[in-house]
Amino acid sequence: MNIKRVLFKNKNFKFGYYLRAFFRELSFLPWYRYKRKMLNDDLVLSDQDLCARLNYYNQLDHDQKLGSAACRLKDLKRPDRGSVYYFDLKQYLRYFKNDLMIEMIPGDVVDVPESPAIVKSRPIIADNNNSVLLNLDKVRHFNFINDEIPFRDKSNMLLGRATVYQEHRKAFFQLFFNHPMCDLGDVAKKNKHTPWFKPMMSISEHLHYKFILALEGNDVATNLKWIMSSNSIAVMPTPKYETWFMEGLLLPDVHYIHIRDDYSDLEEKLSFYISHPEKAEEIVVSAHQFVDQFTNKNMEDLISIMVLDKFFKQTGQRSLL
Repeated sequence: MNIKRVLFKNKNFKFGYYLRAFFRELSFLPWYRYKRKMLNDDLVLSDQDLCARLNYYNQLDHDQKLGSAACRLKDLKRPDRGSVYYFDLKQYLRYFKNDLMIEMIPGDVVDVPESPAIVKSRPIIADNNNSVLLNLDKVRHFNFINDEIPFRDKSNMLLGRATVYQEHRKAFFQLFFNHPMCDLGDVAKKNKHTPWFKPMMSISEHLHYKFILALEGNDVATNLKWIMSSNSIAVMPTPKYETWFMEGLLLPDVHYIHIRDDYSDLEEKLSFYISHPEKAEEIVVSAHQFVDQFTNKNMEDLISIMVLDKFFKQTGQRSLL
């Protein structure tokens, strides 16, 4: 039985997330040092994939000074709002001594900070070294599912449900809201009395459609991860922002169906993949292969630890232990 689908509607179990975070607050540093040793014993640090991901997330290549907003680990306090960022960061800070210094910028970060900082998201540009990625707010963003509906059994339509505030989302809805190949809806409650408004749909309901819209919002498209783990296909322009999911490495028409920034080729692309389902299924396979690299929990833990270790070293601080 697909428990995640039946009990949690294909979403991450938030109560379980907070329960685990609470018990981590009661844990002791020696346990985390022992756990890190076990991870090192199980995983080879010279592994090419591990090293590649470490250096992708943390591109600091020389000693750099921290900014004035940095604080010692022991001084980090859980905020009244945005506690998921605190919990996700603290999950791995427990492997380090409390007198080290760090800066974390919560929320949807779309600019590169002037000094090194831990962020959830960053722009995909050449000079983004100060933006060091960690998997933050993962209970919302990092959601993978098990889709039991084959691609060819799904509806030949593009489904899109989103809050439509940003201008680029508005532009898409203006062009395609009444298009016969699209089922679009603005789910923002503030827009309830507008023509675009439609009720939210569950992830399970989305899975009956071959194509799912994955337009970026304030930063990345939140739904992209679960779409790529499904047997449906994400439809979107080239991403401009990235997270722990490494959106900057996604290949157009390999991992997702690529459309132009002005959306002018949408109908052409949908028609092509409807007429060539074998090409669409190749994208589904490639998307699953990309997702697979994030499913080894021990690997994810070790890379996260090493990203922080490199952060401390490249900001002129002591090594791990």
